[in-house]
Amino acid sequence: MSHRPETEAELAQLVRDLPGPVSVRGGATRAGPAAGPEIRTGGLSGVVLYEPAALTLVVRAGTPLSQVEAVLAAEGQRLPFEPGDWRAVLGTEGTSTIGGVVAENASGPRRVQAGACRDSLIGVRFIDGRGDVIANGGRVMKNVTGYDLVKLMAGSRGRVGVLTELSFKVQPIAPAQATVIVDVPVGAAPAVLSAALGSPFDVTGAAWVAGQGALLRVEGLPGSVAYRSKELQNLLSALGAARIEDDAAIWTAVRDVAPLAGLPGDLWRFHLRPSQAGAVAARIGGAVMLDWGGGCLWARVPRGVDARAIAAPFDGHARRMSGTGLAPADPPEPQAVARITDGLRAAFDPRGIFSGDADADVLYP
Repeated sequence: MSHRPETEAELAQLVRDLPGPVSVRGGATRAGPAAGPEIRTGGLSGVVLYEPAALTLVVRAGTPLSQVEAVLAAEGQRLPFEPGDWRAVLGTEGTSTIGGVVAENASGPRRVQAGACRDSLIGVRFIDGRGDVIANGGRVMKNVTGYDLVKLMAGSRGRVGVLTELSFKVQPIAPAQATVIVDVPVGAAPAVLSAALGSPFDVTGAAWVAGQGALLRVEGLPGSVAYRSKELQNLLSALGAARIEDDAAIWTAVRDVAPLAGLPGDLWRFHLRPSQAGAVAARIGGAVMLDWGGGCLWARVPRGVDARAIAAPFDGHARRMSGTGLAPADPPEPQAVARITDGLRAAFDPRGIFSGDADADVLYP
């Protein structure tokens, strides 16, 4: 059974009347369709407030991501955290919603410079498990309002409440960009990415893709981009053959994890120490891609295989993004973290209403 409320009040009443657990879905592009009852947020759509001069946007959670991006682009602005379109790599369909982006804390290559989705989120409204409307944060960048539920909800994946309204700080679209490409194998990539991110040249993307090498993006005014990309090329040439390209499609592909789309096997994402990325990639073998300077590793592994066991040892955690297997999609939480998670769920969802996703076991993916 699928519920699609059209207003926040209707959603609140729906939650109060629910007899048991449901799954929360935006466009079902990242999690796929639910096995049981679900709440669809697509009815809660539309821009509430947009002030380009103040770099702030307030939008309802069910608004399609493409609509949000079009509204911003018309004013020469963008979401700083560069959310990707993962439908091809995950094998899903549907229309991505801005609420789903926040629930996943989905963040693209620009995270190394602009931060994650949660760092651009300045206010939220959501319905908790009692059916109460909770508001936190505000509609301006400077606000302090007690507990930071804004950060809690970014990455909660519909486990403590249903998002209804979101406030963001946005940024101007850079007028120019360039990519320095260094021809190195994945084992040598972390050293190149680290050198670039530690330089004074304000790198806004640091990735490695098979067949291309280490990719370093520079954005800004044309003259500045030309100077900084050349200096970065000179700096990195000691580590491998380096060249400069200005094709923006390079970063669209990294953002969408396109190099791993259509390949066989389960898809896994590792968050780990960047210095370990090369060694972990070597142990996994096969198709891998690095993002966030090596802090994010995407990999295809044989179906049903626990990639964590192959990759061990490493500092961090891994999540199965697609496929099935005996191992859970998420690893068990450390005992101290589990106590916090259980306490938060007890406070915001004492009836266990938002427990419809068996694989969504970690509060912050």
